[in-house]
Amino acid sequence: MPIRDNKFARRLKEREKLKPKTAGRDEQPTVDEQLGRLEEDIRRLKVEFDIYFNGAAKRPPYDTKGRVETVIKRLADDRTLSYAQRYRYNSLVARHTSFMQLWRRTIQDREEGRGAAGARRAAKVEAEAAPPQTFSCADPHKDVTTVKRLFETLVEAKKSCGEPTEELSFPRFHRMIAAQADALKDKAGCGSVQFSVGVKEGRVSFKARAEK
Repeated sequence: MPIRDNKFARRLKEREKLKPKTAGRDEQPTVDEQLGRLEEDIRRLKVEFDIYFNGAAKRPPYDTKGRVETVIKRLADDRTLSYAQRYRYNSLVARHTSFMQLWRRTIQDREEGRGAAGARRAAKVEAEAAPPQTFSCADPHKDVTTVKRLFETLVEAKKSCGEPTEELSFPRFHRMIAAQADALKDKAGCGSVQFSVGVKEGRVSFKARAEK
């Protein structure tokens, strides 16, 4: 009996030794998790640059900037991204690029002694330089893909301008867009409606017009 007990005890110890090896492995984050972290890091980078420009930090946030750029490069080479993930990635990269251009101009203004006035001019130029994104839709009731892209673009634009997005929901947005399109088509007798999302004077501009 003791021999059998020793045999079982040895097997139990061997299993216990194997458990840490399996449980201790670091699981790689999913693409959606990486995109979520990238979005959060870009938001944090914007806050840290604002703090720096307001004089509350002695040096620019180069550590956070480097981390963001590393993730952007890694995801750029990832061929497993779905269409939705690739669209979200491109939106985040566009937002980061826009921020970087503004920050470079602001830093240049500070170095050249133009200060806050130069920063405001740079912000205005940056915001109005990007043309609005347009989406044509003949039947928003059925063309859910286009409405979804429109919704995601609007949300990204609002986030980039610091506008709240918590109350936005796709089902409510879809119903609103469908009703707006129906009203425009009845009034103008058009076959489709064009929606545009842009930024003007630091605020999101969202418009709809009849399209012949």
